[in-house]
Amino acid sequence: MFGSLVPPTSALVTGASGFVGRSLLRALRASGVNASGAFREAVDTEWGVSAPSLGPHADWTTLVAGNEVVIHAAGRAHIREETKTDVLREFRYVNTEGTRRLAEDSAAVGVKRFLFISSIGVNGDSNNRPFTESDEPSPQEAYAISKYEAEIALWKVGTRTGMEIVIVRPPLVYGPRAPGNFGRLMAAVARGIPLPLGGVTNNRRTLVGLDNLIDLLGVCTTHPAAANQLFLAGDDEAVSTAKLIRRLAEAMQVSVRLVPVPLPLLEFAGSIVGRRAMINRLCGSLEVDSSKARRLLAWSPPLGLEEGLAKAVQGVRGRRRDSTKASAQ
Repeated sequence: MFGSLVPPTSALVTGASGFVGRSLLRALRASGVNASGAFREAVDTEWGVSAPSLGPHADWTTLVAGNEVVIHAAGRAHIREETKTDVLREFRYVNTEGTRRLAEDSAAVGVKRFLFISSIGVNGDSNNRPFTESDEPSPQEAYAISKYEAEIALWKVGTRTGMEIVIVRPPLVYGPRAPGNFGRLMAAVARGIPLPLGGVTNNRRTLVGLDNLIDLLGVCTTHPAAANQLFLAGDDEAVSTAKLIRRLAEAMQVSVRLVPVPLPLLEFAGSIVGRRAMINRLCGSLEVDSSKARRLLAWSPPLGLEEGLAKAVQGVRGRRRDSTKASAQ
């Protein structure tokens, strides 16, 4: 995970029960780091600590004291049943003001480095050329806006206190038991549900495998050149939506049912059922140039897309085999 780098002596990972935080905490501890995880729910491990709710009034000083690095993987990703204005306010409360408070408390007790997991949504929702770190931010959704404002707050805290800030913006993260859209896509492919995405062959989307993201975050916790830098994360290979689905089916060893529905019809159907944003994500391009991390940190993704997808679907494939055996008995 760290290569020839010396790992930090101690680290705190927020959001340790989440998809990324859980795996990062395990990887840090496996690498010999005295890492603890901040959990909102009941703590059932000797290296877990109970965390306050993220917000401007939380007190983190006791939890972050004595840590060399704080890795902030917690945040709010979904809000339901509020008005658009309320959604942005709620995201800001947790993702912006909560992050600011955590950083200020970390700096106050001498934390050396603060690593923030942001979102590629800060760059924008789609592109015609790969995003880079030098692009002007263009967040379109409330979640991405709150993440961008958190980044701005962190740079200010770092400048004022001297605490090193590192920000990583990942695109969609896939891996075993992935939540969200990728998890739903895996489930649909596994069940053989016909998907109207056979015509989505000309877009290009960059994803990042969980193992690849964890590896980059590990490097960013300790590499001297990562201090006060922003990095975009991504796999080496960008693929179209149709190609991704076919790769998933191959990894699961199942037949795929892709229906070539014309894109305008897909977009129209999406607008009718209130899923236009989701259709745009599936059909549009979002490519990421992560060459800065390769150049500055000598980092490269340890897994290719094919190997990453194979790992991601192991649990799904296993459950599908079990259900097939059960139905045959």
